[in-house]
Amino acid sequence: MRNNSRSHTYSGAGRGDIVLAIFGLFLLYLLYDSGFFTEAAWADFNRRFYQNFIKDRRYMMLVDGLKSTLFMTSGATLIGLVVGLILSVIRVAHKGGAHIPVLNAIANTYVTVLRGTPAMVQLLIWNFTIFASARDLNTQYIAILAFGLNSGAYIAEIFRGGIESIDPGQMEAARSLGLTYGTSMKKVVLPQALRNIIPMLFNEFIALLKETSVAGYIGIDDLTRAGQNIQALTLEHSQPLVMVAIIYLVIVMLLTRFVRKLEEWLSRGRR
Repeated sequence: MRNNSRSHTYSGAGRGDIVLAIFGLFLLYLLYDSGFFTEAAWADFNRRFYQNFIKDRRYMMLVDGLKSTLFMTSGATLIGLVVGLILSVIRVAHKGGAHIPVLNAIANTYVTVLRGTPAMVQLLIWNFTIFASARDLNTQYIAILAFGLNSGAYIAEIFRGGIESIDPGQMEAARSLGLTYGTSMKKVVLPQALRNIIPMLFNEFIALLKETSVAGYIGIDDLTRAGQNIQALTLEHSQPLVMVAIIYLVIVMLLTRFVRKLEEWLSRGRR
């Protein structure tokens, strides 16, 4: 489960690398102790690997599943950014004195409901209830919409926190120069807030990438579903899902390292 902000900082990345290295060594020890590195065990591993991924080019199922996962994640992130920005501006504007109680109530209800219910349940409702009669609609687009609207509720909180972290004097100075509230928000406040929240937005992308693994519940052949399809073909219950987990892990580690470098670069820029 993701926490309320679903965003994490990676300031303890150095310690995390040490823990990961220790875990890797411990795993190697377990494999060695179980006889995994014996000639017979290695030959059996190679045979099963060929059966699962090489024969009939079954590795392409994972490749296609990864493409589907990245497509859904990217599309949902774009929707989440738009929805989150709109919701955050409404809530901040109302808090700042704008007379928009109805819009604020809608925004608060949206954030509460979407953050308070599981994304998988929302996905099932969108597919089997709201779009139940639209059977000719590509289920990938339904998933993108469901995940995007769900992500928008979390991104709204990220944007809101970023906007409220900006010194109120920035808005007051812009208004004193004759700029409207909307122009002040667009030209002065949002650019500064965006600089602060870019790492958190990438962290949201990482969380969303993992969350799309439930898309198989509505028949989408994403990365996780691809591993299950290989299982069904080969009756092998370990290698396919372990390979799926490794692919997710590698992607998340690369993105995490990128976020870490981005945070370091932004920190230098503030000095």
